[in-house]
Amino acid sequence: MADKPVRADKASAVAELTDNFRNSSAAVLTEYRGLTVKQLTELRRSLGGDTKYAVSKNTLAKRAASDAGIEGLDTLFTGPTALAFINGDPVEAAKGLRAFAKANPVLVIKGGVFEGKAITADEVNKIADLESREVLLAKLAGAMKGNLTKAAGLFQAPLSQVARLAAALQEKREKDGPAEA
Repeated sequence: MADKPVRADKASAVAELTDNFRNSSAAVLTEYRGLTVKQLTELRRSLGGDTKYAVSKNTLAKRAASDAGIEGLDTLFTGPTALAFINGDPVEAAKGLRAFAKANPVLVIKGGVFEGKAITADEVNKIADLESREVLLAKLAGAMKGNLTKAAGLFQAPLSQVARLAAALQEKREKDGPAEA
């Protein structure tokens, strides 16, 4: 009888973790051994509202990852593990985790999940090296605006040439008109 509530708790924990794996754009596994509660709170705040950072039992997290259809994480579930489930921009969260790990070397990035596939700690760092989504969109918009300006100039050039030609022809007609008539 005492086992049933524990199993129900474990089942609900696995279901919640599975939902987190499925619904997040990325997840990063970390080892938090040696961090104080104050440091963990600081880490959670630095990651922002789009990232959920939670400590989890390895067996439950491993089962949840498997239930979510993610393979290749089993070797990462060793030692004390915490998961950062990212619902926003993975680049910003990866940068936040890397910056916190530099300031607090006891935080170790083990690896993670990006677009449903397992990634290594090096790949998490490569994601952190990328520019944020907003910066990339701004650069794309700037490039497109420049190209549109060039295109408008190209489309406008023949029209202005035709207008100049028509004006020149009209001037010539006015000049030649009285002489022929």
